[in-house]
Order: sequence, then structure tokens, then C-alpha cells
Amino acid sequence: MAGSADGPDADPVTVAREIALRLLSVRDRTRHELQQALAKKQVPPAAVTEVLDRLTEVGLINDQRFAEVWFETQQRRQRSSRVLRQELRTKGVDVQIVEQAAASVDSDADLEAATALVAKRVRALQRLPYDVRYRRLAGQLARRGFSPGVISTVLGDLPRQFDDQTDAFGA
Repeated sequence: MAGSADGPDADPVTVAREIALRLLSVRDRTRHELQQALAKKQVPPAAVTEVLDRLTEVGLINDQRFAEVWFETQQRRQRSSRVLRQELRTKGVDVQIVEQAAASVDSDADLEAATALVAKRVRALQRLPYDVRYRRLAGQLARRGFSPGVISTVLGDLPRQFDDQTDAFGA
């Protein structure tokens, strides 16, 4: 049993490394996420620190890279930078790293993401009265964390875009 990685005499560092590598093989994770997962598996804190330090040293854990990729991929899913910042802080990424990653993103990214979301959703609401469309779209944007200024800017074009279409169809 002493040679088995899962046995009672297993080396805690080996167990921690296997758990961490298994989790990293699924997707990138922050150091904090791995630390929590290892603590949940009752890996001794000394083994956790040793393994996470080594994985950071070889580049398998990189919170800066994680934050930058998080911003890139999640903005394509039409989410505000405010929400993305909060999610990264929840994942244990240092505030300075979060702000650096946010600064590397285009300043109009929120506006572009909100516009894309409205363009995607508005067709389903096309037959509704303007005030209902506006309210529903504003609610969707707000739930995704967009600021009132962004919502107002994006939805400010709503009447022109879709009233023109209605007129073109003779309605």
C-alpha cells in the first residue's frame, strides 16, 4: 500500500500534485481555486503550498494570464467588465491583477458587448411596443452588469432602428 498514490501512506505532496494537475487539465484555474480544492480534499497546508509554488514556478498557475483570458472570453458572452471584475475577485485573483487585466481591454468593450446583446435579443421583441422592448432590454443589460450610462447609450438608438423598420413595412 505504501506505493499507492491513494493509499493511507500516500505522500501528501504527490496527492496534491495529482489533484491540482487533474483540475488544471480541465481548465485554467487561479491559485485560490486550487488552494480551496486541495483544502476540501484535506491535503495538509504545507503540501498545498509546496505544490502550488512549484506549479506557479513552471507557469501552470498564472493569475495574470487567467484574468486576461477571462476578460477576453467572457466579454464575447456579452457581460460587463464590472461583473467580470467581481467574478475574478470571487475566484481569488488579486485586485491589482484584476485591474491590470481590465485596463488591457478596449475602453469601448462594454458598449460593444451591450450592443451585441441588444442586436441578438431585439428581434424576438420586435412586435412589442417600444416601452416594453426598452424595459426588457434594459433589464437584460442590467442583469449582466452594464452601467446605466451604457444601457442608455445602447438603447438610445432603439427607437430609430426599429421604428424605421416598422415604417418600411407599412405598419
